[in-house]
Amino acid sequence: MLLLPKFDYEEPRSLPEALAMLSELEGNGKVIAGGTDLLVNMKKGTVAPAFLVSLKKVEGLREIAGQRGGFAIGSHVTVSEIADSDHVGSAFPVLARAASCLGSPLIRNRATIGGNIVTARPAADLPPALIALGAELELKGKDKDRTIALDGFFTGPGSSVMASSEVLTRIIIPSAPPFTGADYIKLGHRAALEIAIVAVASRLTLDKPDGVIVDARVILSSVAPTAIHAVSAEKALTGQRPSEDLFAKAASIAVNDCSPITDMRGGAGYRRDMVNTLVKRTLLRAFNDARDMKGGNA
Repeated sequence: MLLLPKFDYEEPRSLPEALAMLSELEGNGKVIAGGTDLLVNMKKGTVAPAFLVSLKKVEGLREIAGQRGGFAIGSHVTVSEIADSDHVGSAFPVLARAASCLGSPLIRNRATIGGNIVTARPAADLPPALIALGAELELKGKDKDRTIALDGFFTGPGSSVMASSEVLTRIIIPSAPPFTGADYIKLGHRAALEIAIVAVASRLTLDKPDGVIVDARVILSSVAPTAIHAVSAEKALTGQRPSEDLFAKAASIAVNDCSPITDMRGGAGYRRDMVNTLVKRTLLRAFNDARDMKGGNA
């Protein structure tokens, strides 16, 4: 039986107090939200923080609100709240779909959107959809705040550009342009409690319902050290008139944009085949949504 190592537990009552505490700890502390990843990693011995800093008593981190024409989601909003939110489901159904794919109901009730991001797992469910949506992260430190694109946040498995003294406070998602659609598909061995073998999020924006593709985003997960753009596929789609043949061509190109490994969940060759299949499916669904949505729907 794996046991947790010894640690001190802190519960600051305000964000400034928490940021001051993390600054003083100089990398020896970690923020704990739902703990679904952190506590498991501590039991495995892959991380061993001397202090855990809980933000559950800090106000303002559990809200979903309108922001700059889009939405701002507090970092401590749970995955189940995102999956069940009428606001998220209406404005960004691809995010609600990705949230509903994460683990079991019990895990979704504890896991948070912020935790799913900052752990920087290559197979995390929410980052592909959020990257496709153009999400930004609001990071706060003791003496400096910054907002960065999620697209540039990850640097490798388990690593990111966030400093140990910073806290992710909000995820900001801009509204989608008109005639925008998106889809997310996760492939696993089981319907629940499964880490993705391959996952794909695609988003298309058309200039009009029967027009050309003016913006294409194809995000691949579990086939590289971080979630990545299928850059070659995106270029092949942009400026073209949508068709099943075009989507098939883009999917075959996307296979060359990834670098999957072989592990206990699947071989590299199988993952490449599934990238081809899932890219085609997500592009077709994104297109069908895009041409039906005058106000944009991602």
